[in-house]
Amino acid sequence: MQKTPKKLFLLCALALSTPVISTSVIGATSFANDDVITDKSRKRTIPINITLPSNSAKCTEQVKCSVAFINAGFGISHNEYTFASNVFNQRGYLTIAVAHELKSDPDLNREQPYLTTRMENWHRGVVTFKFLVNELASKYPTYDFTKLALFGHSNGGDISSLYGSIYPNEVSTIITLDHRRMLIPRNKNIRVLTLRGSDYPADANVLLNDSELDKFPVTQIMIEKSRHNDMYDGGPKWLVDRMSKEVGAFLDSKN
Repeated sequence: MQKTPKKLFLLCALALSTPVISTSVIGATSFANDDVITDKSRKRTIPINITLPSNSAKCTEQVKCSVAFINAGFGISHNEYTFASNVFNQRGYLTIAVAHELKSDPDLNREQPYLTTRMENWHRGVVTFKFLVNELASKYPTYDFTKLALFGHSNGGDISSLYGSIYPNEVSTIITLDHRRMLIPRNKNIRVLTLRGSDYPADANVLLNDSELDKFPVTQIMIEKSRHNDMYDGGPKWLVDRMSKEVGAFLDSKN
């Protein structure tokens, strides 16, 4: 279980150890809907949606407010997780919804082992994260980009988990909706909530066993009768309400 993931984390950490030096085109200091930041070093446009917290007036450079990245499942718009953005915004988080998949990107690899074959996709997402953190921290000086909350559905949860594994000192919280391929970070300093759909199992070792759950701050909740592909704004109302409730309760319990 441990040997392969450790090797992959090491390879990714080495690949990402060089600082990302990029320039960007930013239209305004406040974003809405489908605005774009361009990472010129990769010739990559990154659609994003930034929403301010309801108490944004209280955020200062002396007392910074928190930041959460929202990461969509493969094939779903980054703007289809407003229920999650709302939960974070109500609790003082700046939220940044990121479109990780562009039309020019390769298709998501369908061959196993996914922990190897999809690493290129997740690695690209991690580089995008790092670019956005570096770029937006100076644009939003009243928000704390050093202890991130990462939220992701499916493949977006895989990207979030990889980022937390490579940059554990930059992440305080990870919340995933039924991600199934990338191992949850086993780190005592990262709180994790993963809400599990009931129609597909996770790959081996993605989730924690009972012994590990006693050691790490990870909460794993199975939602009965929930479907993997319904865990976004377009899912049934009862499921969206349940996910909102679980995410809110988890964030409220941090103290």
